[in-house]
Amino acid sequence: MRPTTVVFDLGGVLIDWDPRYAYRQMGGTEEQIEHFLAHVATSDWNHQFDAGRPFAEGIAERSKAFPEHAEWIEAWWSRWPDMLGGAIDGTVQILRELRDAGTPLYALTNWSAETFPIARERFEFLDWFEGIVVSGEVEKAKPDADIFGHLTDDFGIVPAEAVFIDDSAPNVETARRLGFHGVDFTTPAALRADLARLGLPVDPRVDDAESA
Repeated sequence: MRPTTVVFDLGGVLIDWDPRYAYRQMGGTEEQIEHFLAHVATSDWNHQFDAGRPFAEGIAERSKAFPEHAEWIEAWWSRWPDMLGGAIDGTVQILRELRDAGTPLYALTNWSAETFPIARERFEFLDWFEGIVVSGEVEKAKPDADIFGHLTDDFGIVPAEAVFIDDSAPNVETARRLGFHGVDFTTPAALRADLARLGLPVDPRVDDAESA
């Protein structure tokens, strides 16, 4: 079945988020930052916030376990806005083309309910979506299949009629298992080609430089 609806992940697809930005501003060396992210502020720990854990609770627990890193752990909240880079312009352009063509657009994002309002205020294109499921608000996070249920039930999306785009392979695998057309995001140029092949209304003539 040819898809008519497009569902976007946000971080890493439309929005550049990287905690390294904040820790570089704080004077950390690349070696210090990579050690901190690998052993203290791990992806599993951050995933807890995406799934609804309050920042205050998670930071207190981590600071007790790693008191020597307390300042940087606290910065995971206090300096969070500095972790946001800009929009990924090539993907935003694709989103604009889909919007202008009348394509139904939705987002399904792993994002803390406490920090998502910061992104809402900063990125105007988030208003282009007909609906957004935020993991921290529903307390379920990808790749858990349950969060996709919020997307389909709340907005009446039929998986076979929808494309799901994400930069995380496990998330795309879950989407495909549930019947979505799954697209692994790598670059805006590759995404443009994938959507064109699926028959979505994007201009395939835009070159890599324009959509990078």
